[in-house]
Amino acid sequence: MAPKSDAEAKKGGRGKPKATKSVSRSSKAGLQFPVGRIARFLKAGRYAQRVGAGAPVYLSAVLEYLAAEVLELAGNAARDNKKSRIGPRHIQLAVRNDEELSKLLGSVTIANGGVLPNIHSTLLPKKSGKEKGEIGSASQEF
Repeated sequence: MAPKSDAEAKKGGRGKPKATKSVSRSSKAGLQFPVGRIARFLKAGRYAQRVGAGAPVYLSAVLEYLAAEVLELAGNAARDNKKSRIGPRHIQLAVRNDEELSKLLGSVTIANGGVLPNIHSTLLPKKSGKEKGEIGSASQEF
């Protein structure tokens, strides 16, 4: 007896032929970060007995936004320093110069990040108060 269709001929008659190609949850949500992997981590981490369908999508979107924000600011810092590659120093400068990111990552140490350039105002040299007309002090005018 001959196979009824081409799909059955290729499949060998076992199981149902797959109608459509599988689409990832990341592409459905329009994200770059992996929704399936984050769902797996949420389940394996035992944060709750059950994990809803929207939770890994939302968490992926939040993580992707944070990564994009840090990378954009670090890219600007790298460009300011005339570099074409982002390094730990640029990430440190980006995070510490942004108020909200600095608060979020306040207790985080970035390896090889260094510190923000800052000289206390008392350590700076004092400005001399002499002007053009002032030659000596007031006690020597007589």
